[in-house]
Amino acid sequence: MDSTPDQTPTAFVAYSSRDARLAELIALGVAKANRKVGKRIQYTPWEFNDIAGNPLISPILDGIDASKYVVADITYLNLNVVYEIGFAIGRSRRCFLVRHESTEGDQKIAREAGIFDTLGYETYIDDEGLANSLSAYVDPTSMSVSATLDRLAPVYVVEPPAKGGIATLMTSRLKKAKYKYRSFNPAEDSRLSASDAIRQVGSSAGVLLSILAGDHDGNLVHDVRSLFVAGLAHGMGKPTLILAHANARVPLDVRDAVKTYSRPEDIVEHIANFSLEITDYLQQKDPTPLRKLTQLQSLLIGDPTAENEMTTLGSYFLATDQFRKALRGEANLVVGRKGAGKTALFIQMRDKIRADKRNVVLDLKPEGYQLLKLKEDILAHLTQGASHHLVTAFWEYLILLEITYKLLEKDQNAHKFNHEIRDLYLELERTYKTEGHSVEGDFSERLLALSQRIAQDYGQRFGDSDGTKLSTDQVTQLVYSHDVKKLRAQVTTYLKHKESIWVLFDNLDKGWSTQGVDVVDAMVLRCLIDAGRKVERDMRKADHIVHCVVFIRNDVYEHLMRQSSDYGKEMRVTLDWTDPDMLRELLRLRLVASMPVESRELTFNQLWPRLCVSHYRGEETSSYIIERSLMRPRNVIKIFAHAKGFAANLAHIKIEDSDLEKGVRAYSQDLLVELDHELTDVFPAAKDLLYQFIDAPACLDRSELEQLIKGAGIGDVEIQKVIDFLLYYGIFGIRTADDQVHYIFSVNYDLKVLQVRAARAAEGGGFVMNPAFRPALGIDE
Repeated sequence: MDSTPDQTPTAFVAYSSRDARLAELIALGVAKANRKVGKRIQYTPWEFNDIAGNPLISPILDGIDASKYVVADITYLNLNVVYEIGFAIGRSRRCFLVRHESTEGDQKIAREAGIFDTLGYETYIDDEGLANSLSAYVDPTSMSVSATLDRLAPVYVVEPPAKGGIATLMTSRLKKAKYKYRSFNPAEDSRLSASDAIRQVGSSAGVLLSILAGDHDGNLVHDVRSLFVAGLAHGMGKPTLILAHANARVPLDVRDAVKTYSRPEDIVEHIANFSLEITDYLQQKDPTPLRKLTQLQSLLIGDPTAENEMTTLGSYFLATDQFRKALRGEANLVVGRKGAGKTALFIQMRDKIRADKRNVVLDLKPEGYQLLKLKEDILAHLTQGASHHLVTAFWEYLILLEITYKLLEKDQNAHKFNHEIRDLYLELERTYKTEGHSVEGDFSERLLALSQRIAQDYGQRFGDSDGTKLSTDQVTQLVYSHDVKKLRAQVTTYLKHKESIWVLFDNLDKGWSTQGVDVVDAMVLRCLIDAGRKVERDMRKADHIVHCVVFIRNDVYEHLMRQSSDYGKEMRVTLDWTDPDMLRELLRLRLVASMPVESRELTFNQLWPRLCVSHYRGEETSSYIIERSLMRPRNVIKIFAHAKGFAANLAHIKIEDSDLEKGVRAYSQDLLVELDHELTDVFPAAKDLLYQFIDAPACLDRSELEQLIKGAGIGDVEIQKVIDFLLYYGIFGIRTADDQVHYIFSVNYDLKVLQVRAARAAEGGGFVMNPAFRPALGIDE
C-alpha cells in the first residue's frame, strides 16, 4: 500500500489473549514500537478473546487489507490469528511472525502442524525486545503466489487425521461430481509446509476443509492447518467449503463461512452446491499472476505425494526396471517402503494399461478403516480357518463385483451403439443391480457398505459368540447377495469382447502400524492375495488375461513371509533405491518438465548449478540432499521443495546456503514428527521417544543408547525391539571397525546385517544418528 504525505501507513498486529501476562507484554511492546517509529508506520493491535460480544470479522479483514504488512504472534496458536495469517498471505501482504522465546505455548502443536517454521519467525524476550524488532526495518515484500489454475485436478482438500464415514463421504462426493482433487493427507505427510499450501490453494478452483469437534491434540493440529488454508483461500478469492459438525465450536473468523452438518445427507447437499461454485470459477479466465516470477519461483517439480500429481506424473516419471516388470505382468506383489514410489508406479501402470481402450483396469484403494466392522464384529469371534474362508470369499466376491461395475461403467454409452454387446450388457446390468447391494458412490463407499452389511448380517445370525465355525453354505449366505455363479458366467462371456483385465490394489496397509501388523490384518492381506490368484486362475481357464497386483509396504510383506513360508515364492518387484544417480535422474526429470524445451536434454550436472549452490560446507549439494533422504524419492523431492520454497519467498535466483540449511531443518522436523508417530503406533509407551535424543551426541555406544531409550519409559523387554525400529527406519546406522557407517539402505534393507554388526560394534560409538534427524534434535553435524 502506498502512503501519502498526510497519512501514516499501518501494520496490523494480531495475537491471542490466552496468556494475560503475554498479552500485556505484547501491548506494551507495540506501544513502545509506535513511539520509536513515529510517522514511519503505525502498529494497530488486535487482541482475540474468543468470547461473545467480539466485533464481526469484517473490520479485521479490512484492517489487513489496509495494512502495509501484518505482524502475528504465534506463541499461542489462536485459530482466528492462524486464519488471519493465511488471509494476509492470500491478499499478498507480508506476514512478520514473532513468538515469545521462553514461553512453551503451542510449540508442540506448531511442530506437528508445520506451516510456521517454513514461514519463519523471530523471537523476543520482553516488551523492549519486541519493540526493537518492530521498530527495525520490516521488508513489506510479500510471498509469491502463483495464480495458474490446475484445471485437471482443480480442488484441494485438507484431509482429517482419522479416516471414517464422513471423511470418505467428502472425497467420494467430489469424485461423484467428476472433480479430481489434490489433498494434504496426514497419513502420507506428517506436516503441511506453508509454501506447499500456498501453491496448492493458488492453483485451485475450490478448497474443501473441515473443522473437528473436541480439544484432542490431533484435532487441534488439523484445525490449525484448515484455518490457515481457509485464510489463504478467502484471501485469494477461491470458492471454499468448510464443513463442521453442528456441535463443533467454530472460530469467530469463519463462523459465517462454515457449513454445518448433523447427518451425511447434509454433506451431500453442501458439496453439491460447492460443485456449482467450482464450475462457475472454472469458467473464468486464469487470473493474471501478481508479478513476474523468477525461474526458481516458477519451477514446478510435482508433489511429494503421488496422489496429488496424477495428471502430471506421466511427464516426468522415471521408468525403472521394476516398473517394466510389473507392466509386463511379471509380478503380483509390488513391495516398497513408505515414500519409495509404490503409488507413483501404481498410477503409471494404471494410465499406461488403460490407454488401450480394450483393456479393463480397476484401480482399487481399500483402506484399513473400511474393514473395521468386519474385523471387530466378525473376525474377532471366528476360528482361524473360518476367518480365512470368510475373508477369501469376501475378496473374491468384491473383485467380481468391481469387475462387473467397471464393465458397466466403461460401456455405459458404447453398448447402445454396439449390437455385439448390447444384450449381454443389459443382462449383466440386471444381475448386478440386485436388491440389498449398494451401487452408489465410489469404491470406498461400496466397500464400506459391503463390509458393514456382512457384519450386520453376522450379528443377527450368530451374535458375538467366540470360536464360531462357519460351513461353506453359511459363508455363501453371509457374504453373497448375488447369484454369484450366474454373475461369474455373464462376466466371463462379456470379457470375450475385452483384451485384458488388471486389478490393482493399493493403500490396504495405509494406517497399519509399522512392524505392528496384527494377525488379523496379515490374514486379511493374505486372503486378498489368495483371492486374486484364484480369480486369475478361474478367468484364465476361459482364456481371459487377468492380472491382480497388490502394492504393500516392505515390513508388511516381511510379516507375511514370517507367517507363511510360501509367500516367499510370490512373483514380486521390490522398490529399493540404492543408487544415488537414479535419484538424481528422478529429480532431473522433474526439474526439466516445467522448463523451456531447449533445457529438456540438459544433464543433471549441467542443470543443478543453475538452480542450487554447488557446495554446502564443502559438500556437493545434491549428495548432501540425497544423504539425508533415507534413499527415498519422496524425501529427495521434499528437501528440494522446502529449500526452493525458502529461496523463492526471498526472490533468490538460486537456492543459497541459507535456503538449503532452512530446507533441511524443516524436512528434519517433518521426519521427526512422522517417525515419532510411527514408533508410537508400535509402542504406545514410547510416545515422544525420539525427543529423548535432543542435544545427545551423534555417536552413541549401546549402553548410552539403551539409557536414552529407558528415559522414555521403555522397559528392558522392549529395548531390543525399539533399537531394531531405529535401525529399520534408518534413524541410526552402525559404525564398523573400518570407520564406515552402514544404514539400512546401505545393506540392501536387510535388518539382520545391521543387527549382527551392532552386536560386533566396539564400545565408544557403535550407533550413529542419521544426519537427516540431527537439525530437528539440535545435534551438531
